[in-house]
Amino acid sequence: MIIRLLVGITQRLEVKKLVETKKQTPIIEAEDLGRVFVSGVFFKEQTVAVKDASFKMMPGTILSLIGESGSGKTTIGRMILKLLKPTSGRLLYHGEDITNITSKDDLRKYYSKVQGIFQDPFSSFNPLFRVDRVFDMVYDIFLPHVKNREERTAEVLESVNLNPERIMHQFPHQLSGGQLQRLLIARALLLDVEVLIADELISMLDASTRMGILNLLVDICQKRGMSVLFITHDLALGYYISDYTMIMHRGLLVEKGATAKIYDKPVHPYTKMLFNSVPDIGKRWDKNEKFIPEQVDQEIDKFYKENKGQGFEYLDSDHGVLLSTE
Repeated sequence: MIIRLLVGITQRLEVKKLVETKKQTPIIEAEDLGRVFVSGVFFKEQTVAVKDASFKMMPGTILSLIGESGSGKTTIGRMILKLLKPTSGRLLYHGEDITNITSKDDLRKYYSKVQGIFQDPFSSFNPLFRVDRVFDMVYDIFLPHVKNREERTAEVLESVNLNPERIMHQFPHQLSGGQLQRLLIARALLLDVEVLIADELISMLDASTRMGILNLLVDICQKRGMSVLFITHDLALGYYISDYTMIMHRGLLVEKGATAKIYDKPVHPYTKMLFNSVPDIGKRWDKNEKFIPEQVDQEIDKFYKENKGQGFEYLDSDHGVLLSTE
Protein backbone atom coordinates (compact mmCIF):
# COMPACT_ATOMS: atom_id res chain seq x y z
CA MET A 1 0.00 0.00 0.00
CA ILE A 2 2.41 2.65 1.23
CA ILE A 3 5.08 1.58 -1.28
CA ARG A 4 2.82 2.68 -4.12
CA LEU A 5 2.21 6.03 -2.44
CA LEU A 6 5.89 6.81 -2.14
CA VAL A 7 6.90 6.22 -5.77
CA GLY A 8 9.97 8.17 -6.82
CA ILE A 9 11.56 8.44 -3.38
CA THR A 10 11.03 5.12 -1.63
CA GLN A 11 13.76 3.16 -3.37
CA ARG A 12 15.77 2.33 -0.30
CA LEU A 13 19.51 1.87 -0.58
CA GLU A 14 20.16 -1.74 -1.59
CA VAL A 15 23.50 -1.74 0.14
CA LYS A 16 21.86 -0.71 3.40
CA LYS A 17 21.75 -3.63 5.81
CA LEU A 18 20.72 -3.90 9.42
CA VAL A 19 23.59 -4.30 11.85
CA GLU A 20 23.42 -7.56 13.79
CA THR A 21 22.05 -6.46 17.13
CA LYS A 22 21.97 -9.75 19.02
CA LYS A 23 25.58 -9.38 20.18
CA GLN A 24 25.35 -5.63 20.69
CA THR A 25 24.08 -3.51 23.53
CA PRO A 26 22.18 -0.22 23.10
CA ILE A 27 24.13 3.02 23.11
CA ILE A 28 21.09 4.94 24.35
CA GLU A 29 18.16 3.32 26.13
CA ALA A 30 15.04 5.13 27.34
CA GLU A 31 12.94 3.51 30.06
CA ASP A 32 9.42 4.93 30.52
CA LEU A 33 10.71 8.41 29.76
CA GLY A 34 8.27 11.23 30.51
CA ARG A 35 8.16 15.00 30.48
CA VAL A 36 5.47 17.28 31.92
CA PHE A 37 5.52 21.05 31.41
CA VAL A 38 3.97 23.28 34.07
CA SER A 39 2.65 26.74 33.16
CA GLY A 40 0.90 29.51 35.03
CA VAL A 41 1.62 31.30 38.30
CA PHE A 42 -1.49 31.14 40.46
CA PHE A 43 -3.43 28.48 38.56
CA LYS A 44 -0.84 26.01 37.34
CA GLU A 45 -1.61 23.84 34.33
CA GLN A 46 0.23 20.69 33.35
CA THR A 47 0.94 19.64 29.77
CA VAL A 48 2.09 16.07 29.21
CA ALA A 49 4.58 16.30 26.34
CA VAL A 50 5.97 12.76 26.58
CA LYS A 51 4.65 9.78 28.51
CA ASP A 52 6.17 6.33 29.11
CA ALA A 53 8.50 6.42 26.09
CA SER A 54 10.73 3.34 25.92
CA PHE A 55 13.14 2.58 23.09
CA LYS A 56 16.71 1.61 22.25
CA MET A 57 19.27 3.16 19.92
CA MET A 58 21.59 0.50 18.54
CA PRO A 59 25.02 1.01 16.92
CA GLY A 60 25.02 1.50 13.16
CA THR A 61 21.26 1.99 12.84
CA ILE A 62 18.94 4.88 12.05
CA LEU A 63 15.80 5.22 14.16
CA SER A 64 13.08 7.48 12.77
CA LEU A 65 10.71 9.27 15.15
CA ILE A 66 7.65 10.32 13.16
CA GLY A 67 4.60 12.35 14.18
CA GLU A 68 2.75 15.59 13.67
CA SER A 69 3.81 18.92 15.14
CA GLY A 70 3.28 19.00 18.89
CA SER A 71 3.37 15.24 19.31
CA GLY A 72 6.47 15.35 21.54
CA LYS A 73 9.19 14.36 19.05
CA THR A 74 11.52 17.27 19.73
CA THR A 75 11.01 16.92 23.50
CA ILE A 76 12.43 13.38 23.33
CA GLY A 77 15.41 14.64 21.34
CA ARG A 78 16.04 17.44 23.82
CA MET A 79 15.92 15.04 26.75
CA ILE A 80 18.53 12.81 25.11
CA LEU A 81 20.68 15.89 24.54
CA LYS A 82 20.27 16.84 28.21
CA LEU A 83 18.61 20.13 27.27
CA LEU A 84 15.50 19.06 29.19
CA LYS A 85 15.33 17.00 32.35
CA PRO A 86 12.88 14.07 32.28
CA THR A 87 10.00 14.29 34.73
CA SER A 88 9.87 10.51 35.00
CA GLY A 89 11.72 7.45 33.75
CA ARG A 90 15.39 6.84 33.11
CA LEU A 91 17.87 7.54 30.35
CA LEU A 92 20.78 5.12 30.03
CA TYR A 93 24.04 5.59 28.12
CA HIS A 94 25.91 2.30 27.64
CA GLY A 95 23.87 0.92 30.54
CA GLU A 96 24.78 3.78 32.90
CA ASP A 97 22.01 5.99 34.27
CA ILE A 98 22.70 9.55 33.07
CA THR A 99 19.22 10.94 33.79
CA ASN A 100 20.37 13.34 36.46
CA ILE A 101 23.99 14.13 35.58
CA THR A 102 24.72 17.84 36.05
CA SER A 103 28.47 18.25 36.59
CA LYS A 104 30.40 20.03 33.85
CA ASP A 105 32.91 17.20 33.49
CA ASP A 106 30.21 14.57 33.08
CA LEU A 107 28.31 16.69 30.58
CA ARG A 108 31.49 17.42 28.61
CA LYS A 109 32.21 13.70 28.33
CA TYR A 110 28.62 13.01 27.31
CA TYR A 111 28.54 15.75 24.67
CA SER A 112 31.80 14.49 23.20
CA LYS A 113 29.84 11.39 22.13
CA VAL A 114 26.27 12.66 21.79
CA GLN A 115 25.50 15.60 19.51
CA GLY A 116 22.48 17.18 17.81
CA ILE A 117 21.70 18.84 14.50
CA PHE A 118 18.61 21.03 14.32
CA GLN A 119 16.15 22.24 11.72
CA ASP A 120 17.62 25.70 11.10
CA PRO A 121 21.36 25.37 10.36
CA PHE A 122 21.85 29.16 10.40
CA SER A 123 20.85 29.36 14.08
CA SER A 124 23.63 26.92 14.99
CA PHE A 125 26.40 29.32 13.98
CA ASN A 126 27.50 32.66 15.36
CA PRO A 127 27.25 35.05 12.38
CA LEU A 128 30.29 37.00 13.66
CA PHE A 129 32.66 34.03 13.50
CA ARG A 130 34.18 32.39 10.46
CA VAL A 131 33.87 28.64 10.02
CA ASP A 132 37.41 27.95 11.25
CA ARG A 133 36.48 29.52 14.58
CA VAL A 134 33.69 26.95 15.01
CA PHE A 135 36.18 24.08 14.69
CA ASP A 136 38.70 25.80 16.94
CA MET A 137 36.08 25.91 19.69
CA VAL A 138 35.43 22.17 19.29
CA TYR A 139 39.15 21.48 19.68
CA ASP A 140 39.54 23.83 22.66
CA ILE A 141 36.60 22.32 24.57
CA PHE A 142 36.65 18.64 23.63
CA LEU A 143 39.99 17.90 21.94
CA PRO A 144 42.61 20.17 23.56
CA HIS A 145 45.46 17.68 23.10
CA VAL A 146 45.05 17.21 19.34
CA LYS A 147 48.01 18.76 17.50
CA ASN A 148 47.33 18.18 13.80
CA ARG A 149 44.17 20.28 13.82
CA GLU A 150 44.25 21.55 10.24
CA GLU A 151 44.90 18.11 8.81
CA ARG A 152 42.14 16.47 10.83
CA THR A 153 39.65 19.25 10.02
CA ALA A 154 40.41 18.99 6.30
CA GLU A 155 39.84 15.23 6.47
CA VAL A 156 36.35 15.47 7.99
CA LEU A 157 35.34 18.30 5.64
CA GLU A 158 36.34 16.27 2.61
CA SER A 159 34.41 13.29 3.98
CA VAL A 160 31.20 15.38 3.78
CA ASN A 161 32.08 16.66 0.30
CA LEU A 162 33.20 20.15 1.30
CA ASN A 163 36.35 21.89 0.05
CA PRO A 164 38.38 22.98 3.12
CA GLU A 165 40.16 25.79 1.25
CA ARG A 166 36.87 27.36 0.17
CA ILE A 167 34.90 26.77 3.36
CA MET A 168 37.16 27.44 6.34
CA HIS A 169 37.45 31.22 5.97
CA GLN A 170 33.82 31.88 5.07
CA PHE A 171 31.15 33.44 7.29
CA PRO A 172 27.92 31.42 7.82
CA HIS A 173 25.85 33.84 5.71
CA GLN A 174 28.16 33.16 2.75
CA LEU A 175 27.20 29.47 2.73
CA SER A 176 24.04 27.66 1.68
CA GLY A 177 21.78 25.72 4.04
CA GLY A 178 23.08 22.42 2.65
CA GLN A 179 26.69 23.46 3.23
CA LEU A 180 25.92 24.48 6.80
CA GLN A 181 24.21 21.16 7.52
CA ARG A 182 27.26 19.35 6.14
CA LEU A 183 29.43 21.46 8.44
CA LEU A 184 27.36 20.33 11.42
CA ILE A 185 27.78 16.71 10.37
CA ALA A 186 31.52 17.33 9.97
CA ARG A 187 31.64 18.71 13.51
CA ALA A 188 30.02 15.51 14.78
CA LEU A 189 32.53 13.41 12.82
CA LEU A 190 35.40 15.43 14.26
CA LEU A 191 34.27 14.36 17.73
CA ASP A 192 33.69 10.79 16.52
CA VAL A 193 30.25 10.83 18.13
CA GLU A 194 28.29 7.66 18.85
CA VAL A 195 24.83 9.24 18.83
CA LEU A 196 23.45 11.95 16.56
CA ILE A 197 20.05 13.56 17.16
CA ALA A 198 18.86 14.89 13.78
CA ASP A 199 15.78 17.03 14.45
CA GLU A 200 14.05 17.96 11.16
CA LEU A 201 17.52 17.86 9.63
CA ILE A 202 16.53 18.64 6.04
CA SER A 203 13.14 20.34 6.23
CA MET A 204 14.62 23.69 5.15
CA LEU A 205 16.59 22.27 2.22
CA ASP A 206 15.56 21.78 -1.41
CA ALA A 207 14.83 18.28 -2.76
CA SER A 208 18.17 17.68 -4.49
CA THR A 209 20.17 18.80 -1.45
CA ARG A 210 18.01 16.65 0.82
CA MET A 211 18.91 13.42 -0.88
CA GLY A 212 22.60 14.26 -0.78
CA ILE A 213 22.46 14.89 2.98
CA LEU A 214 20.45 11.72 3.61
CA ASN A 215 22.77 9.51 1.58
CA LEU A 216 25.74 11.04 3.40
CA LEU A 217 24.12 10.32 6.76
CA VAL A 218 23.42 6.69 5.83
CA ASP A 219 26.97 6.20 4.59
CA ILE A 220 28.50 7.63 7.77
CA CYS A 221 26.18 5.56 9.94
CA GLN A 222 27.23 2.36 8.21
CA LYS A 223 30.96 3.06 8.15
CA ARG A 224 31.36 4.44 11.67
CA GLY A 225 28.65 2.52 13.57
CA MET A 226 26.98 5.74 14.66
CA SER A 227 23.38 5.63 15.91
CA VAL A 228 21.01 8.31 14.58
CA LEU A 229 17.64 9.47 15.89
CA PHE A 230 16.00 10.96 12.79
CA ILE A 231 13.12 13.19 13.94
CA THR A 232 10.75 14.07 11.12
CA HIS A 233 7.13 14.50 10.06
CA ASP A 234 7.87 13.26 6.54
CA LEU A 235 6.85 9.63 6.06
CA ALA A 236 8.67 9.26 2.76
CA LEU A 237 12.02 10.36 4.20
CA GLY A 238 11.52 8.16 7.24
CA TYR A 239 10.97 5.13 5.01
CA TYR A 240 13.93 5.99 2.79
CA ILE A 241 16.51 6.33 5.52
CA SER A 242 15.58 4.35 8.62
CA ASP A 243 16.09 0.82 9.88
CA TYR A 244 13.55 1.22 12.66
CA THR A 245 10.58 3.55 13.07
CA MET A 246 8.58 4.96 15.98
CA ILE A 247 5.20 6.65 15.45
CA MET A 248 4.31 9.27 18.05
CA HIS A 249 0.89 10.72 18.85
CA ARG A 250 0.11 13.14 21.68
CA GLY A 251 3.17 12.22 23.70
CA LEU A 252 2.78 8.45 23.30
CA LEU A 253 4.74 6.03 21.14
CA VAL A 254 1.78 4.29 19.52
CA GLU A 255 3.68 2.01 17.15
CA LYS A 256 7.33 1.04 16.78
CA GLY A 257 9.51 -1.58 15.17
CA ALA A 258 11.25 -2.48 11.92
CA THR A 259 10.48 0.15 9.29
CA ALA A 260 9.39 -2.32 6.60
CA LYS A 261 6.89 -4.03 8.91
CA ILE A 262 5.27 -0.81 10.13
CA TYR A 263 4.95 0.65 6.63
CA ASP A 264 3.66 -2.60 5.11
CA LYS A 265 1.17 -3.49 7.86
CA PRO A 266 0.27 -0.51 10.08
CA VAL A 267 -2.02 -1.42 12.97
CA HIS A 268 -2.70 1.68 15.06
CA PRO A 269 -5.45 3.98 13.66
CA TYR A 270 -3.17 7.01 13.85
CA THR A 271 -0.45 5.25 11.85
CA LYS A 272 -2.99 4.25 9.23
CA MET A 273 -4.25 7.83 9.04
CA LEU A 274 -0.72 9.14 8.47
CA PHE A 275 -0.12 6.73 5.61
CA ASN A 276 -3.49 7.43 4.02
CA SER A 277 -2.66 11.14 4.08
CA VAL A 278 0.31 10.71 1.75
CA PRO A 279 -0.58 12.02 -1.74
CA ASP A 280 -0.71 9.39 -4.47
CA ILE A 281 1.44 10.39 -7.45
CA GLY A 282 -0.68 10.35 -10.59
CA LYS A 283 -3.95 10.93 -8.73
CA ARG A 284 -5.46 14.41 -8.64
CA TRP A 285 -6.56 15.84 -5.34
CA ASP A 286 -10.29 15.61 -4.74
CA LYS A 287 -11.39 19.11 -3.68
CA ASN A 288 -14.56 17.70 -2.14
CA GLU A 289 -12.66 15.33 0.12
CA LYS A 290 -12.51 16.62 3.69
CA PHE A 291 -10.31 15.65 6.59
CA ILE A 292 -12.04 15.75 9.97
CA PRO A 293 -9.62 15.33 12.90
CA GLU A 294 -12.50 14.37 15.20
CA GLN A 295 -13.08 11.22 13.16
CA VAL A 296 -9.50 10.09 13.74
CA ASP A 297 -9.85 10.74 17.48
CA GLN A 298 -13.05 8.67 17.51
CA GLU A 299 -11.33 5.79 15.72
CA ILE A 300 -8.43 5.89 18.19
CA ASP A 301 -10.80 5.93 21.20
CA LYS A 302 -12.73 3.00 19.74
CA PHE A 303 -9.48 1.11 19.11
CA TYR A 304 -8.37 1.63 22.73
CA LYS A 305 -11.76 0.55 24.13
CA GLU A 306 -11.80 -2.64 22.04
CA ASN A 307 -8.34 -3.57 23.38
CA LYS A 308 -8.77 -2.27 26.91
CA GLY A 309 -6.26 -3.62 29.38
CA GLN A 310 -3.75 -4.89 26.81
CA GLY A 311 -1.43 -1.86 26.88
CA PHE A 312 1.61 -1.96 24.60
CA GLU A 313 2.01 -5.34 22.95
CA TYR A 314 4.51 -6.77 20.48
CA LEU A 315 2.89 -8.48 17.50
CA ASP A 316 6.31 -10.03 16.83
CA SER A 317 9.90 -9.32 17.83
CA ASP A 318 10.17 -6.30 15.49
CA HIS A 319 6.70 -4.74 15.64
CA GLY A 320 4.89 -3.33 18.67
CA VAL A 321 1.60 -1.41 19.00
CA LEU A 322 -0.09 0.55 21.77
CA LEU A 323 -3.40 -1.30 21.97
CA SER A 324 -4.78 0.56 24.96
CA THR A 325 -3.86 3.37 27.34
CA GLU A 326 -5.58 1.64 30.26
